[in-house]
Amino acid sequence: MDSLLPVLGVLFLLYCFTKQSVSHIRSLCQEILLWILGKLERKKAIASLKGFAGLDKAVPSLHSLCQFRVATQGGIMITIKEAISDEDEDEALYQKVSSEQGRVEHLGDLLSHCQECGLAGDFFIFCLKELTHVASENETELKTEPFSSKSLLELEQHQTLLVEGQERKLLVLQLMAVLCERMSEQIFTNVTQVVDFVAATLQRACASLAHQAESTVESQTLSMSMGLVAVMLGGAVQLKSSDFAVLKQLLPLLEKVSNTYPDPVIQELAVDLRITISTHGAFATEAVSMAAQSTLNRKDLEGKIEEQQQTSHERPTDVAHSHLEQQQSHETAPQTGLQSNAPIIPQGVNEPSTTTSQKSGSVTTEQLQEVLLSAYDPQIPTRAAALRTLSHWIEQREAKALEMQEKLLKIFLENLEHEDTFVYLSAIQGVALLSDVYPEKILPDLLAQYDSSKDKHTPETRMKVGEVLMRIVRALGDMVSKYREPLIHTFLRGVRDPDGAHRASSLANLGELCQRLDFLLGSVVHEVTACLIAVAKTDGEVQVRRAAIHVVVLLLRGLSQKATEVLSAVLKDLYHLLKHVVCLEPDDVAKLHAQLALEELDDIMKNFLFPPQKLEKKIMVLP
Repeated sequence: MDSLLPVLGVLFLLYCFTKQSVSHIRSLCQEILLWILGKLERKKAIASLKGFAGLDKAVPSLHSLCQFRVATQGGIMITIKEAISDEDEDEALYQKVSSEQGRVEHLGDLLSHCQECGLAGDFFIFCLKELTHVASENETELKTEPFSSKSLLELEQHQTLLVEGQERKLLVLQLMAVLCERMSEQIFTNVTQVVDFVAATLQRACASLAHQAESTVESQTLSMSMGLVAVMLGGAVQLKSSDFAVLKQLLPLLEKVSNTYPDPVIQELAVDLRITISTHGAFATEAVSMAAQSTLNRKDLEGKIEEQQQTSHERPTDVAHSHLEQQQSHETAPQTGLQSNAPIIPQGVNEPSTTTSQKSGSVTTEQLQEVLLSAYDPQIPTRAAALRTLSHWIEQREAKALEMQEKLLKIFLENLEHEDTFVYLSAIQGVALLSDVYPEKILPDLLAQYDSSKDKHTPETRMKVGEVLMRIVRALGDMVSKYREPLIHTFLRGVRDPDGAHRASSLANLGELCQRLDFLLGSVVHEVTACLIAVAKTDGEVQVRRAAIHVVVLLLRGLSQKATEVLSAVLKDLYHLLKHVVCLEPDDVAKLHAQLALEELDDIMKNFLFPPQKLEKKIMVLP
């Protein structure tokens, strides 16, 4: 081990290089690295992992002027890098950034094999503590002194230190993201690691309070970590006297939270947890029991939502659940792998979620009322789960839910204003499903809201309503022809809106609608074409011009061979527009869209003028 330690950094870089392609050396490198990481003392192993990640520059590594190359006989050799010219600086910077990102991802793959021994959990806690240091750094330290008080050399050294500090912060954040994504919930193997994780979370919350940077996500992370302690104290894990000795390191942090945190619920829970830990579990308040039960129910609730999504075959446009998983993985970290022996009895606000897997017609009024109350819950996971439960009931055509369509629409529209992505995406899905059931009642209200001025609704809300309308158009399919007139008029008016983002949204919806109309587009094709030509040539915002050209691409791609019939009156005008954009448009992206549209148009006209020959033989049966 003493012989391998100085070359571990080079060996890890070799392992990263073998991951880029097929190599017989990869398994050997991985075996050696896993063996020595398992044999080393924990502090030395963590120090080696820091060097692998690039957090410790003192760990020996490959010389900066050397690089790995594939050898002619299938092996790997080390060569000297070629000198970089001024023209290749951008490419060299890209190679450096991509190699650092790949190194972090390969480290995550390597640590995924080190979960049982506890090394992955210890390194995760180390990264979490580094994240706390990043949050607690005072921004005033980044301010430079006046130029008169420093020489140019000192200024250059100071700027170099600032850049290195920023690179380290970004590296820590990237490490946390990769670890949360790659590690399973079995990452923590003992009580000590769980306590260290909770302690790091409490320290980060205190650091954020010191800088007055408290956020909703941080508050949820804090409540979930304290709920984790409550679960342990509530009997889910058999705690020994040595475990309580470890838990006592949380006492000063809990005291600080109880004195400084603005949320009274978290303050009370911190006080009660201190009492329970100090008495070794002999005295536990009702708040501790409720927090433990809520944490267990939340885990059970998330599992049921995931199972519901797998069994209900939701549309691919629904990305809300994956976004919640990403957000929780980046902010709340993997949960403990300690197995619970206590019975889990869902109570309170989370109980209605158990009805999502029941058959249609089994929803009671009481369950519906509970879910409606949960849709206003301040806790984001609970609120989002309630919205998705309502959406599931609408999709299953539950009679009790459909009877309250106006109230459900009001709830979904109010949650569109929410800032959390998972909440408003769940609300968008709910409104789209409700509109699929009652389009004639809900669609006019949505169009009026989308067409309203900034004084009535914020631009963000109008954009979200635009996403709802796009989903409705896709869901209606051929039935969209019934609502052609109000939809087209609303989108054409939206193209004249002073807000550029709203104009781009209207054009995107217009393209989606025109794809579905096919031959029914004939009567309004001149209005749509005139609008696209005017926007593409005269609009001052590049994003809007891109959207206009993209509508032409969607039109030609959606109509395909029918374009010569549907667009026969305006095909020449569209061709002139695309040629104008290719020749005179300064934006490269808009030029690319126009070039793609020209290629689509070229294929359409070739097939129209020179249809593919078919070898057919007709057999006629005489009477």
